[in-house]
Amino acid sequence: MKKVITGDKTETFINPIFNESYHSHTGAVEEALRKYAEPCKIKELAKSGSIKILDMFFGLGYNSAMAIDIALKANPNCHIEVVGIENDPEIIRSIQDINPPIDYFKFYKTLTENNLCFEHGNISVKVVLGDANESVKNLEQDYFDAIFYDPFSPKTQPEMWSPTLFKEMHRVIKEKGILSTYSCARIVRENMQKAGFMYDEGPVVGRRGPGTIAFKWEI
Repeated sequence: MKKVITGDKTETFINPIFNESYHSHTGAVEEALRKYAEPCKIKELAKSGSIKILDMFFGLGYNSAMAIDIALKANPNCHIEVVGIENDPEIIRSIQDINPPIDYFKFYKTLTENNLCFEHGNISVKVVLGDANESVKNLEQDYFDAIFYDPFSPKTQPEMWSPTLFKEMHRVIKEKGILSTYSCARIVRENMQKAGFMYDEGPVVGRRGPGTIAFKWEI
């Protein structure tokens, strides 16, 4: 895979099959903070003492690693569980080739194709390698406080934005949980609604349109 430097001087890769990057070219680490950790209210959740995060389409792990940084700054004693879903072992291997300015990322470097989980203090991270549509069926109902939803674009990977997969997200997220994604595409929001979600505008970060945040509850 080809490595590229994004607008905030952090690294990402271009997937050769989909010909899309794993992160926004305006800033890979900025995206992790402003499109995922902030709209999912990770700082606020940390004060409760426990957070469970589903990192869909885990990739290089920037989104959840950034969330851990934010949570630990707010509450160093917070218990954090991350479950990542990823289909491509090559992008997991590529974690060794990057050094983003995320404090907790050094622990993500212990993740390999043959070692897909670790525990460090009050933090546990587990990556499930396989097709997302199948992997999510084994996740517990009403379990996650936050879902970071970050596949390739709806045009390139429409099967990952289907009502069926969003119904699984609706099943596994807690009643007051928040799902955040970078896309504001009409089909994405329609499919969220079909799955039982309500949605609102997400943050605008380096693009014309906003992202989308989704809930089970009225806002």
